[in-house]
Amino acid sequence: MSGQKDQRLKTLLQDVPPGFLVDSRWLAARKIHRSSVHDYARRGWLQHVAHGLYRRPLGPEAGGEESQDWRVLVLSLQRVMNYPVHVGGMTALRQRGYAHYLRLGGNEPVFLYGERIPAWIDKVPVNAHFTCRRLKLFGGSTLGVDDERGGEDRPASTSPWWNWPLRASSPERAILEALDELPDHESFHTIDVTFESLTTLRPRKLAALLAACTSIKVKRLFFVFADRHAHAWRKHVQADAFNLGKGDRALVQGGKLHSRYRITVPSEYAAPKEEAANGP
Repeated sequence: MSGQKDQRLKTLLQDVPPGFLVDSRWLAARKIHRSSVHDYARRGWLQHVAHGLYRRPLGPEAGGEESQDWRVLVLSLQRVMNYPVHVGGMTALRQRGYAHYLRLGGNEPVFLYGERIPAWIDKVPVNAHFTCRRLKLFGGSTLGVDDERGGEDRPASTSPWWNWPLRASSPERAILEALDELPDHESFHTIDVTFESLTTLRPRKLAALLAACTSIKVKRLFFVFADRHAHAWRKHVQADAFNLGKGDRALVQGGKLHSRYRITVPSEYAAPKEEAANGP
C-alpha cells in the first residue's frame, strides 16, 4: 500500500508543475484518496485553495505573482486537468497581439469558452475576472480553436509554464466571438481598432467559420466592419455566400440602419470608412 501511495505522489509531482492547480475530480481519477490529499497538504506538497481545489506550491524562491497570473489557472485547466476549454474573443486577439487597449478600472476580463467550465473558477484569486461562454455561437463546434503558438498537445512538464501555448481561438474565430459581445461587453471603438489590424485573416478559414456561425447579428456585423476596412482578404469572402437572414435588426438605440446589412449600428459605422470620413 505504501508503494502505491509513493507512486501516486510521484505521478502528482511529475504531472503538476509548481504553481499549477488540480481539483478533486483529477485527484480521484488518479486514485489519490481524500486522506492522501490531506496528508499531502499537511506535508506541504499541496495547498488548499478552495473547496475541492488544490495547488502545488511554488518553490520558496518564487514570488506570489506567478500564482496570481490568470494564464496559470487556464493552463491548469487545459494542460493538466484536460478540461475542454479555450480562450476566445478579445482575450485571444490580445494574446496574439491584435488588441492593444486595456480596460480601465479593475482586472481585465478573460473570455473563456467551453461546455464544462468548473464552478470553482471564480474562487481562485487571479489578476483577471472570467467571463464564461458556451460554444453555441458555432453550434458546439471547436472549429478554429488551436494552440496560441501552434505547439504540441502538451509540452514537457520540465519547460517553464510561460512557454506553454494556450489553447485559444484563431484570429478568424476570435473576431466573430468578440462581435458576439457587442454592444454589452465590447465597444464598437475597440472592435473597430482591432479590426483595422486584422490584415492577414485567412479567407478559407473565415468562410468555414462564417458558414458554421449561428448568429445572424454576428455575420452582419462582420461584413459591416469588413467593408469598412476593406483588407485584401475581403474580396475573397463574399457576403452573399452566407445566410444573413431577412429583415432589419436593431442592435443599438439611437443608431443608424446600415443600408446593405440592415442592422442598426452607431452612425459612424453605418457607412464604409472613407464615406464616414468624407461626410455627405
